[in-house]
Amino acid sequence: MADWIPAEVVTNRHWNNDLFSLTLRANIEPFKAGQFTKLGLEIDGKMIQRAYSFVNPPSETLVEVYATRVADGLLSPRLHALQAGDTVFVSARANGYFTLNEVPESEHLWMLATGTAIGPYLSILLNSDTSANSVWKRYRKVVLIHAVRFASDLSYQAEINTLKERHPDQFIVQPFVSREPAMLSLPGRIPQAIADGMLERHVGLPLNPATSQIMLCGNPEMVKDTKAALEAKGFEKNLRRKPGQITMEHYW
Repeated sequence: MADWIPAEVVTNRHWNNDLFSLTLRANIEPFKAGQFTKLGLEIDGKMIQRAYSFVNPPSETLVEVYATRVADGLLSPRLHALQAGDTVFVSARANGYFTLNEVPESEHLWMLATGTAIGPYLSILLNSDTSANSVWKRYRKVVLIHAVRFASDLSYQAEINTLKERHPDQFIVQPFVSREPAMLSLPGRIPQAIADGMLERHVGLPLNPATSQIMLCGNPEMVKDTKAALEAKGFEKNLRRKPGQITMEHYW
């Protein structure tokens, strides 16, 4: 518990009724893009906490997390209601291994996410790191796949469009919207689109273990089913002791 430090709410941006982004001012320790922190509030004498990935790159001084309000949740409705000037507790030290230094070299990097699990990818993509480990230096093509239920759940479009303008020949974005028709989006689920080849056709790149690294983050069911669809194409889980092509993180 000694890891908790107070954080001041700078902004609480509500994207729609449930999705929101908290920007916080806190003196946290340095972290790597892709890692997560914990937010907590004292409720009925107990510290209620949840893990949230950083959206901001390590170079920024303000902390940003992306979350969804769960109607019957203990913490998220209270975080959703926070206003500028309020205080929330944050873990000073980051955790997690869903970072680029854990991903092997390749030609193409595919970033697959559902919902708020786009957060760690934004931290990686927005990182101004100019070292050899920058995503823009390591991979010839970077593909961001974001699956949501409704078009209004496609947050951070301004940031994504800015990245597309900066890297027009390198960055490919393909959203999925499952519960309504949406312009420029694919229907259905990511695993099925991989299994039947629809994703490769629309993106214009092959999913090939020899040229592709895959990062999976989000809904555990999506992660499990997508891993199975990729394994059917010859991909293997990436382990430190045995490098492969699939690096995963369950988002709850």
